[in-house]
Amino acid sequence: MTSRPSRTSRSPRLPRSSRSSRSSRDGNRRARLKKSIGQAEPVMRWSSFAAVGGIVVGSVAAGTVSGLAGLFARTVVTPVRTPAEELEILAVVQGESGAEVILPVTEETTVPGTYSLVFDGGAGLARIGAVTSFDPRDGTVQREVEEVYTGELRGVIRGRWTGFIYPSPRTLGYETEDVRIPVENGSAPAWLIRPGEEETTPAPAGQGVWAVMVHGRGSKRTEGIRAIATAQALGMTSLLISYRNDGEAPAAGDGRYGLGSTEWKDVEAAVAYALEQGAREVVLFGWSMGGAVCLQMADRSELSSMVAAMVLDGPVINWIDVLAHQAKLNRLPDAIGQLGQWLMSNKAGRWATGLAAPVDLKAMDWLTRADQLRVPTLILHSEDDDFVPVGPSMELAAKVPQLVSFVRFHLARHTREYNVDPVKWDRAVRVWLHAVLTSPRPGLAQLTS
Repeated sequence: MTSRPSRTSRSPRLPRSSRSSRSSRDGNRRARLKKSIGQAEPVMRWSSFAAVGGIVVGSVAAGTVSGLAGLFARTVVTPVRTPAEELEILAVVQGESGAEVILPVTEETTVPGTYSLVFDGGAGLARIGAVTSFDPRDGTVQREVEEVYTGELRGVIRGRWTGFIYPSPRTLGYETEDVRIPVENGSAPAWLIRPGEEETTPAPAGQGVWAVMVHGRGSKRTEGIRAIATAQALGMTSLLISYRNDGEAPAAGDGRYGLGSTEWKDVEAAVAYALEQGAREVVLFGWSMGGAVCLQMADRSELSSMVAAMVLDGPVINWIDVLAHQAKLNRLPDAIGQLGQWLMSNKAGRWATGLAAPVDLKAMDWLTRADQLRVPTLILHSEDDDFVPVGPSMELAAKVPQLVSFVRFHLARHTREYNVDPVKWDRAVRVWLHAVLTSPRPGLAQLTS
């Protein structure tokens, strides 16, 4: 971060070496920004353009501020088509019970649980399990390779550590129908998994209910596979959807994320599809930005009355808070973070963001809109979430405890609560949903009679 220039009538010209150093720092900051935000989900505090301008004057060169703010805003709303594989794979060795992979120690690779390792530009996929050896002195961790689904892991030197665990529901033996849901600009692929045929008495709580599963920013419908078993246990049909700009569904006209303000229409289309196929009502499952999408659908859709409940994992409750957090992670001055927000939320910022319409960040701040929430909601969120801070989730539950339940997890990184403790995740969701689905709800009698 550059130092504050003195308030003289004319700033002294920097020596060439100083200008070069500042340029290098700005370049490094841009590189860090592209790298880190490209895999996360951000937002910031509100201020008028004039206020932002006042902060800029006398602190950082205006050109640098506007350039970095534009990059920040554009990165937030631009989908990453090919995620980088930046995790070094040091070796694959033979362990006591099978293959094991040796990786550098990072904040992710040392967390317990089950994950996936993507490699060869996405062509290869391996499921990685328990830590078998951890030596902080040489900076390595060794973990079990539970299964290699595609590709050859041996000899690979780089990959990407991910939270989804299975490549498709069929991997777990589920009978899966490939369906397409009509959306703007075409149709979006989805997986449909119906409940088992077993007769149970009394009928399961979720009979006639569909679980519509909405993945997060930069993810795909594989993220929802972890919830199928829970839905099946309640007798629910699962619909794992794709939506605009995720690389599977038709892209939006501007090719930009709306952070929930536009994607909710694709979830509405999925709910309409479920109702046409005989669903009595639906439960929305949302991960990360998918949580923001679900909240918008339940708030803005004409079909919101058919949403019985929401289960949100590491959700974005307040984009303003998340973007501020992301700006700090990227060591951006407040002026840049605030101007980035302004660019996203105003028409004049289109030059930087490429958005067809500005994103209304205030409309997606559920801490200030807590009294407008109408749907019973369960939030599962880790205190160690590194992308979306847990604070707003806890605060929302405290504001409307009669409607929002909160389950705290530990150690898990962003949306990886299930990876770390699947038993706790399943039990919490199953018990809560059973209680909600078996409780009388206003208007349900009229809708189902």
